[in-house]
Amino acid sequence: LSLRWETCWFKVELSIPPAWTGREVHLVWESDGEGMVWRDAQPVQGLTKEGEKTSYILTRSLKESEPHSLTLYVELACNGLFGAGKGSMIAPPDPDRRFTLSKAELAIFNRDAYELLVDLEILLDMAQFLGEENQRSFQALYTANQMVNVCDVADPTTFPAARGLAAAIFSQRNGESQHTIHALGHCHIDSAWLWPYEETVRKCARSWATVLGLMECNPELTFTCSQAQQLEWVRSCYPGLYARIQDFVAKGQFIPVGGTWVEMDGNLPSGESMVRQFLQGQRFFQQQFGRTCTEFWLPDTFGYSAQLPQLMRGCGIRRFLTQKLSWNLVNSFPHHTFLWEGIDGSQVLTHFPPGDSYGMHGRVEEVLKTVKNNKDKGRVNHSAFLFGFGDGGGGPTQKMLDRMKRMSDTDGLPRVQISTPDQLFSALEQESSQLCTWVGELFLELHNGTYTTQAQIKKGNRECERILHDVEVLSSLAVARGRAFQYPASQLQQLWRLLLLNQFHDVLPGSCIQLVVEDALQYYTEIRRAGARLQEEAVQSLCKELLQPEAGSAHSSLVLNTLPWERTEVISRTGPDGRDALALVTVPSMGYALVREPLLPPQPVAVRKLEDGSITMENGLIAVCLDRMGHLTSLQLVGSQRESVPDGCYANQFALFDDVPLYWDAWDVMDYHLETRKPVSKLLKPLEVSLAGGLRGSASFSLQVGEGSTLTQDVILDASCPYLRFQTQVEWKEAHKFLKVEFPVQVRSPEATYEIQFGHLQRPTHRNTSWDWARFEVWAHKWLDLSEHGFGVALNDCKHGAAAHGNRLSLSLLRAPKSPDATADIGHHRFTYAVLPHQGSFQDAGVIQHAYNLNFPLHVVPASCAQCPAWSAFSVSSPAVVLEAVKQASPQGRAGGSDALVVRLYEAHGSTVSAWLQTSFPVQEAMLCDLLEQPAAEGRLPLEPQGVRLSFTPFRVLSVLLVLR
Repeated sequence: LSLRWETCWFKVELSIPPAWTGREVHLVWESDGEGMVWRDAQPVQGLTKEGEKTSYILTRSLKESEPHSLTLYVELACNGLFGAGKGSMIAPPDPDRRFTLSKAELAIFNRDAYELLVDLEILLDMAQFLGEENQRSFQALYTANQMVNVCDVADPTTFPAARGLAAAIFSQRNGESQHTIHALGHCHIDSAWLWPYEETVRKCARSWATVLGLMECNPELTFTCSQAQQLEWVRSCYPGLYARIQDFVAKGQFIPVGGTWVEMDGNLPSGESMVRQFLQGQRFFQQQFGRTCTEFWLPDTFGYSAQLPQLMRGCGIRRFLTQKLSWNLVNSFPHHTFLWEGIDGSQVLTHFPPGDSYGMHGRVEEVLKTVKNNKDKGRVNHSAFLFGFGDGGGGPTQKMLDRMKRMSDTDGLPRVQISTPDQLFSALEQESSQLCTWVGELFLELHNGTYTTQAQIKKGNRECERILHDVEVLSSLAVARGRAFQYPASQLQQLWRLLLLNQFHDVLPGSCIQLVVEDALQYYTEIRRAGARLQEEAVQSLCKELLQPEAGSAHSSLVLNTLPWERTEVISRTGPDGRDALALVTVPSMGYALVREPLLPPQPVAVRKLEDGSITMENGLIAVCLDRMGHLTSLQLVGSQRESVPDGCYANQFALFDDVPLYWDAWDVMDYHLETRKPVSKLLKPLEVSLAGGLRGSASFSLQVGEGSTLTQDVILDASCPYLRFQTQVEWKEAHKFLKVEFPVQVRSPEATYEIQFGHLQRPTHRNTSWDWARFEVWAHKWLDLSEHGFGVALNDCKHGAAAHGNRLSLSLLRAPKSPDATADIGHHRFTYAVLPHQGSFQDAGVIQHAYNLNFPLHVVPASCAQCPAWSAFSVSSPAVVLEAVKQASPQGRAGGSDALVVRLYEAHGSTVSAWLQTSFPVQEAMLCDLLEQPAAEGRLPLEPQGVRLSFTPFRVLSVLLVLR
């Protein structure tokens, strides 16, 4: 079979010899590709050589009355457990790779010999790993030796005596103080990685069918399963298997965990996206299984935002399990069990399994490592042990269970009990009085390249987050204003689920194969297309009396603002002559204004070309100078004459770095890449004025980057705008190169500030300690800022990778890894970033609002109405509070079935503040609710003439349920 991510089917007709009556009979199947056994038209077990599942039990003891002939089907996939890489696991898939079925036969299984071998394995591992200083290791060794002496392999009647010797050792009990290991069956399945989404659906079915078969024979087995999306796939593609899963969930053996739609990336999704991961996930678990999850489960994600504890708490979750920080390249994380505190002060009990893995095999060496490695000995005496093949699926095996049965309470080894997440965390909670607290982000000192790899996926995510935000805002306004409009709840759920799926921790970070990238970009295209349609329908309903009956009949424009503050900006609209024309407009917060005669700017943009080829632009707020190469040689605040660019330095300096990681190509950028910096200095087209000023001034230039890449940039200054924009296009053709843009600034500060979900945090600009220098490449959302007292410079962007070292800010623009996608990032890119110098603090200077403005453009629609008053639906009285989302309340959270909206706000400055939420809608009732939209106890808010009064502490997220009259 050759690879096309397809499966082929084998019809397997079996005839068991009558002489095998009374024996245990297996179908032995060995193939390079993953297989699935189907019996009576239902999937019953996965077959994976790499997952140690190469036989299917036909009967435990063949009865004469049983049929000796039967027909099975085996569905065989043209991929292994880890895809089909050429030569190395993370290499791009090999289109010529062949998959071979090497064995298909009936065999008698000798259960007695198997049990004897497991006994011996445990004893020999105890002898080896307990060490010479431990008397128990000698007892195990001598017992194993006696067993060999007693046992005659040709005479099965000698086996019971040999097994009795092992049983005597295993039944010698521990003392009361021994560490307890909570063993949880697990099967981490990447929703896409080295295989496409479609293959993951089959991986789930193979893995979970196997687990259910194990549960039928081992009623004590528990299995934790995260990712609502994967359960939804199985529900729609394998209804029979799903019904069995529901039965085992009811029995308490198959345990949904995590509470999110997928195990998403922990850094790059917006705050609202993270809320929706929980909202969609928890809602699914509640609807399908009658319960929500009480623990967040994210074992394999590349770092964890400092806003996650608050979001967990808002979704009914107070417990968190991961292990990825064990991958840190530089510093060993100091805890395995601790309280994790977010930027708002919310705390969650956090546990890292001390064996530093989510794919244990139930071996002596692993349980001893779990105890020895535990960094919180003395504080807690319980830890998790996740066993089962993972990443590509597979899950637990019978042998893993049989090993652990022998270690349930054996002197010299920790107690190993099959457990549940609730039992584990309940035990840890009882011991939590001595735990340490970790404040702030859980930064992974590895995989920093994932903030930049596959730029089109990151751009698609940012754009689609914006589209869904705008559709929800405009649809909510349309519903509240004219009840005839139907809120598109089911379409929005579908689009959100596509977006959330692409936030999986190998898709949004860009660490997946080309086929997955193509699927992800296709999903973004679907969201853009459907989102544009839904947005148009909402606008038509909201403003139907203002919009023109046919194109070209009027010269006014309706401008809509989906952000919660008034904006004055330059827009592009269709003029009376049918051509695009610029206009300066002011639009109220979360509302619209009709523009017939555009505003005159307080000061038009002045553009001048100097004799040396450099160009200056000024708009009364900032004055800039660019040289022929497009370098920013001066950036001044007009009012104070304060210069941002140090003497002799160039800002907007592009630099190219060699980017050759040790192994994880798409994932990692190593610190040594910084030693290979080469400024981009080859000019293709010198700086020329492209717009001469007035409402907008701009200049453009082109550079050659590396061997064969080109970069073209329009540098734009608008009237009344405090920042300079850089619209960039790159034709990227590099291999193992990293492109950044640098802004040295005349600011001195030991730390820079970076936006994260619903807030911001500081990171050092120096490399004093190993913890500091391990953050040579970090992530941010819409802005980063370097400020000293009274002055600062901020960058806003659609990029995530960033760094601030000394006085130099840099944005990471493009990488060029070659595995697992050999074509990663090759091609055409468009992106925009901006630089904003400011007086005072970034909070007072409105950096946060300007970053939103850059990312959420005003919407311009041709209109027929000559005049109409500007209209605002929502506003907030304090600039410290951002109204992040407006949506229809879910039916589950809605009070009394009436029309209700949920508005989500957060405190963005890091301050304690009260703010009034004002709305022009008729509100009957206002109450606080959680992130799952359940009304809070004592959450009713009084309605006052100024609106609804809300109290915030730093970075607090509040959701308000507004019931409309």
